[in-house]
Amino acid sequence: MRRVIHTGQALVDLVVEVPDLPARGQNVMATSTSAHAGGAVTVLVAAARFGATCVHAGAHGTGPHGDLVRARLAEDGITLSAPAVPDRDTATCLVLVEPSAQRTFVTSLGAERDISIASLATSAPAPGDIVCVTGYSLVLASTRDPLLEWLATLDPGVLVVLDPGAPFAALDPGVRDAMLAHTDVWTGNAEEAADLLAATGTPLGPGEDTMAVPAARIAPLLRGEAVTIVRDGAAGCAVSVGGRTTLVPGFRQEPVDTNGAGDTHTGALVADVASGRGWVEACRRANAAAAVKVTRRGPTTAPTASEVEELLASR
Repeated sequence: MRRVIHTGQALVDLVVEVPDLPARGQNVMATSTSAHAGGAVTVLVAAARFGATCVHAGAHGTGPHGDLVRARLAEDGITLSAPAVPDRDTATCLVLVEPSAQRTFVTSLGAERDISIASLATSAPAPGDIVCVTGYSLVLASTRDPLLEWLATLDPGVLVVLDPGAPFAALDPGVRDAMLAHTDVWTGNAEEAADLLAATGTPLGPGEDTMAVPAARIAPLLRGEAVTIVRDGAAGCAVSVGGRTTLVPGFRQEPVDTNGAGDTHTGALVADVASGRGWVEACRRANAAAAVKVTRRGPTTAPTASEVEELLASR
């Protein structure tokens, strides 16, 4: 059975709902606060709820935050391959959520950054397995250097999926190119795609499509017969496979919390691909999974495969 393995940071999201962001130096009264395991956990929970066998290969700490991460992964039968980092806890991400469902992040650093080639290797990827990478792992040397070195040791039959995140386009070109050389699948949002094309000298022109055009242009930057997916919220996504780009419509919903929507899309997508589903159909189901998620509060509130099938049947 193909596994979904995530190498990224498992964090604790401290979610604070606010009526608006405060002006600099000012105060605002929160309407609610809550704590959830997030980051890589969000992707893995979505994949597990779609039936995938999932492994977290990143680092996790000892302490109350690490306990929360481990407990949340265990709820959906997700295993951790590496032992906990001693004497250091998992860090937090402060998430400010506005009534529009827009969110703003402030991330701290902790045990989740303490990885090594040896700790990543405990996940033992085999040909056919899917290894997920986040661009946030490439920002700091503590995670970037061991990750890139480890990726170079993987069997060519392991499928490497990159979710670039906001920082990827601004990385040092050498780091960016090294990661793209290991990448089989690129899945990101329209803004991340436009930023990457601008950084590599092929910016989008006025009026050019923000999903299909970037999906086609990014594919040659990756290795081999690469697949690229570009998301744009309720509009859906574009997927480029084998030189053909397909627009896959989304499912409009009234959102209450968009935190984790992209990660839910990625988790559902890779789980379906791991089960043998084709890329276009997997994208359609991932669009539906993200659409359900935005109607729920909290990052790890991905729907099950059966809930997605209900939405697809109703539409």
